[in-house]
Amino acid sequence: MSSIKAHFTLLDHTADMGIKVTAPTLGALFENAGRALMEVMIRKRPAGKTSLCRVTVSGDDLPDLMVRWLGEILYLFEGEGRVVMDIDVDAVIETGLDATLHTVPFNPKRHEVATEIKAVTYHQIEVARNRDGWQATVIFDL
Repeated sequence: MSSIKAHFTLLDHTADMGIKVTAPTLGALFENAGRALMEVMIRKRPAGKTSLCRVTVSGDDLPDLMVRWLGEILYLFEGEGRVVMDIDVDAVIETGLDATLHTVPFNPKRHEVATEIKAVTYHQIEVARNRDGWQATVIFDL
């Protein structure tokens, strides 16, 4: 399991919260975005025995794929009570992604919710290659 922290910065946005994520590869960008989402939502994520969850997501293009990907992680937390501890993107192309998520059941005695996120939005969504690799900007509805 990776102990690497996601490379991201928080962005100020009226009534919402945004992140800017960077990575050297497209797969790492999606991994870092998922990790950033969990770091923003859950302040304490103590280690424990994880279950593997395989996820396949499709989208029209990279920005759509990013919103759907993060929406899937948000659903796992909100809808199924699962905390994502780590992420391995197995394959990613412009319109699809396969990943393995390492999850644990949410336990309010062990996991401190820092920020309640209602939705991942399409507002100002950006996924682009730059000279250092890849960068994404994502806004969350709080």
